[in-house]
Amino acid sequence: MTSESKPAHFLQNLIREDLAEGRVSQVATRFPPEPNGYLHIGHAKSICLNFGLAQEFGGTCNLRFDDTNPAKEEEEFVDAIKRDVSWLGFEWNGEAKYSSDNFDQLYQWALHLIKAGKAYVCDLSAEEARHYRGTLKEPGKNSPYRDRSVEENLALFEKMRNGEMEEGQCSLRAKIDMAAPNINLRDPIIYRIKKMAHHQTGDKWCIYPSYDFTHGQCDAIEGISHSICTLEFEDHKPLYDWLIENLPVPSRPRQYEFARLHLNYTVVSKRKLKQLVDEGHVDGWDDPRMPTLSGMRRRGFTPTSIRNFCEMIGVTRSDSVVDVGMLEYSIRDDLDKNAPRAMCVMEPLKVTLKNYPEGREEMLSAPGHPVRDDLPARELPFGRTLYIEKEDFREEANKKYKRLVLGKKVRLRNAYVIFAEEVVKNDAGEIVEVICSVDLDSLGKDPADGVKPKGVIHWVSAVNNVECEVRLYDRLFNDSAPDAGGKNFLDCVNPDNLQILKGCKAEIGLAKAAPEQGYQFERNGYFCRDSKYGSAEVPVFNRTIGLRDSWAKEQNK
Repeated sequence: MTSESKPAHFLQNLIREDLAEGRVSQVATRFPPEPNGYLHIGHAKSICLNFGLAQEFGGTCNLRFDDTNPAKEEEEFVDAIKRDVSWLGFEWNGEAKYSSDNFDQLYQWALHLIKAGKAYVCDLSAEEARHYRGTLKEPGKNSPYRDRSVEENLALFEKMRNGEMEEGQCSLRAKIDMAAPNINLRDPIIYRIKKMAHHQTGDKWCIYPSYDFTHGQCDAIEGISHSICTLEFEDHKPLYDWLIENLPVPSRPRQYEFARLHLNYTVVSKRKLKQLVDEGHVDGWDDPRMPTLSGMRRRGFTPTSIRNFCEMIGVTRSDSVVDVGMLEYSIRDDLDKNAPRAMCVMEPLKVTLKNYPEGREEMLSAPGHPVRDDLPARELPFGRTLYIEKEDFREEANKKYKRLVLGKKVRLRNAYVIFAEEVVKNDAGEIVEVICSVDLDSLGKDPADGVKPKGVIHWVSAVNNVECEVRLYDRLFNDSAPDAGGKNFLDCVNPDNLQILKGCKAEIGLAKAAPEQGYQFERNGYFCRDSKYGSAEVPVFNRTIGLRDSWAKEQNK
């Protein structure tokens, strides 16, 4: 189904209605991450949705960092988020924006609420405030400081601003309704003391606005028409609207919610991802096993595959779990269509062609892609000694084994037919070399004797190749719901999530492989050159995904 014929989702319909009814004149969305970690696959859905809606309706989309908590935020995360959004193929409107750009205005609006008798400084400790707040079934009760005068609140808030109060000593709370059924309306904190430098504002502030107080007001300042967020913010919407209604904001954004992405065999909690990094279970936020966009990029996922995946799963208000197999299908489909082909021998076994002239080397030609004429052909050096996969040879085998067998023929991919005649073994009895003869009249045609080989195997020149390291990545978790039901998600880590193979041999053209460029290593899967490790002499290639869904096969056994 094409994007033109695909039924519109509910957000598209709501925006069309808003435009038709004149509630908005131009669509303006935003992607507002908190810079307290790297973006993950769940964020990709929001990025594609917000930027996609802006593109569809001829509007704009801002990138805004909701940076209200300096304790957890770093410039590293800001830079990584910018890279990821750009990598996905989206351009934000103007310069990247920060909630902290509006701290002066937000402070003035806090003063506005105090003067209107709608905010007060509260001295309750965090534990006391939780007790006063009530429960989902029982109403809260008013803070004993709720009825302070406007003058006293202004004076105390100024002391907070000037650093005369200690962290946790007091906070500024909105005065709404402690008996409200929605617990978010029970006098929420809108400013708290945090004596910590900010990555954008330095030491200018020692009080910081809450996320809820900041988010909607920054939407209004930026002229956002549609504040698109995930369903967990639905209960915050009444507070979002209350603040908009009670402050002299320049515009009125409309908040709509959609279901966030839940992916099986995956953890996307920033806290848990940080734990994986901090405790050394993975090698950083950009580890190819991580569901972060940086990690997926290093592993070989393409922007197209992720955008296609987000399109496939759709946009609804119903929470559901998406099978990670859909994501894996998306990258396989994209790489199958677009990745150049190459050959790489993971566990080399030497083959000597006894009737091939010593010292001779010829260049064979192989297509860059079976159906893509725009991808250049590859040149494959062919000589007397080659490497094949160790598992592609047996001294004896049944009829189902269609590779090289002693006394049988096999075709070398894009090359000649060879015949296995004898083996060379070491002192431990292990095969270290296969002596073969080559049919030099079989290039591109069947052998003259009419005996066709039953299989085709890949190979590389033993003299002219690229030595490399191959990292076979697999799913990080072997449980479909690693953090559900009170489980310790670390107990669900797949012990076989990474296998490192050294001394692999790849065809010579891979010496020029660009970092993160995807290839299909014929018969082995899809791989890309790692952008972090390896060298010009010994590059590292990461497995993106296998040629087939081996997990589904295992589950069906």
